[in-house]
Amino acid sequence: MNWEIVMGLETHVELSTESKIFCSCSTGFGGAPNSQCCPVCMGLPGALPVLNEKVVEYGVKVGLALGCTITPVSRFDRKNYFYPDLPKGYQISQLYAPLCRNGRVEVAGTTIGIHEIHMEEDAGKLYHDPETGETRCDFNRCGVPLLEIVTEPDFRTAQQVVAYLELLREHLQYLGVSDGKMEEGSLRCDVNLSVRPVGGDTLGTRTEMKNLGSFKGIARAIAYESQRQIALLERGERVAQETRRFDEERGETFSMRSKEEARDYRYFPEPDLPPVVLSQEYIKHIRDHLPELGEAKRRRYAQEYQLPEYDGQMVTSHPALARFFEELVGLGAPPKQGANWIMGEVLGALSERGLSPEQLPMPPKTLARLIALVAEGKLNRNTAVKVFQAVFDTDEDVDEYVAAHHLEQVQDVELVEKTVALVLEDNPRSVADYRGGKEKAFGFLVGQTMGRLQGKADPQTVRRVLLEQLTKK
Repeated sequence: MNWEIVMGLETHVELSTESKIFCSCSTGFGGAPNSQCCPVCMGLPGALPVLNEKVVEYGVKVGLALGCTITPVSRFDRKNYFYPDLPKGYQISQLYAPLCRNGRVEVAGTTIGIHEIHMEEDAGKLYHDPETGETRCDFNRCGVPLLEIVTEPDFRTAQQVVAYLELLREHLQYLGVSDGKMEEGSLRCDVNLSVRPVGGDTLGTRTEMKNLGSFKGIARAIAYESQRQIALLERGERVAQETRRFDEERGETFSMRSKEEARDYRYFPEPDLPPVVLSQEYIKHIRDHLPELGEAKRRRYAQEYQLPEYDGQMVTSHPALARFFEELVGLGAPPKQGANWIMGEVLGALSERGLSPEQLPMPPKTLARLIALVAEGKLNRNTAVKVFQAVFDTDEDVDEYVAAHHLEQVQDVELVEKTVALVLEDNPRSVADYRGGKEKAFGFLVGQTMGRLQGKADPQTVRRVLLEQLTKK
């Protein structure tokens, strides 16, 4: 029998507000354990929550970007459960009247429905020590604002899931509402998965895989869990509705607990918070001031700069790269040249240093000047790359560096001709090999000439002069 995988996602997004959703504690990542807590986020008696307006604004932005309808009057509810990282014994969330509903996005050739987006607070974090058997609680994360984005069960392949999450992360970064760093927990994904015979219209029993932390891990978890369920059904057994965790090292999912229903959480309206009432003017103002997203930039770059699709994808892969590219072009760099430098040298330098695009130390004016020096014939490309590497971290003046290290390209054709003559005289075997049809010998002679000129000659001039002298009778 052929089987079809059916999946829906619940994605938790930590918002990049300076303070938490219901108090003024910092949301900064990496603080000393339990140093960013107060009576409100710890749930101490008598402490009352006050909604952070920025969380609402960010939620509306995301909802509009994902094609949702914004709920004019949304409400908070208490989700009651006990777990050590939840000191209040309940989580403030939205069940009955979420902030956003009924959106849709196009990914990987399919339409993914957005069921809802709701606001809620994050819980703390548990650290398990396998050596001592102890578990420690860090409550810094309690109260960090979250958006939970719930899709319809519209995914059929792991590739669609990853494409959706990549697009979602890109939207979040361009909107400026979250950094989307999965390694820091800013983007966490739960996958609800079931299988059914191909052509069937009844959903199978689903399992939920919690807090998957990487795109690669998500794809592996989907592959394992779908095969596990298919194997159960083909043996005549049933799939249990449960929550499962994915073990990255073993590549397998394991049962955590039976799957809860909404009634298990005893939801009721949050008594300490009033409804969130949004005017149409407020929503329109946010809609009118949404930034240009990556998809729109790629279309514009293709039309305005004639950038190939791959180049457009690369330079818009992060908003910091897109800003860098646009400033570079604004300073006079040819768009294709600018894209080439970003895709090659810039991304390579960032990778070597373990930096993200927003940490790029070199300003656009430095790279623009370097590109101009190559266009003016004052530097060849290879030397320009060496200059780039030298000034990337220091932002030293390019012209001063070139002058101080005597790197300006040799413009003296007569000097090139003399150097080529000496190289041919010193390498008679390579000359004979080339004249005998061995093309590799030509590359060797080019290298010898460039070496004697300390890499500062124009490679095209060297090749032209070599050809001229090699073809003389």
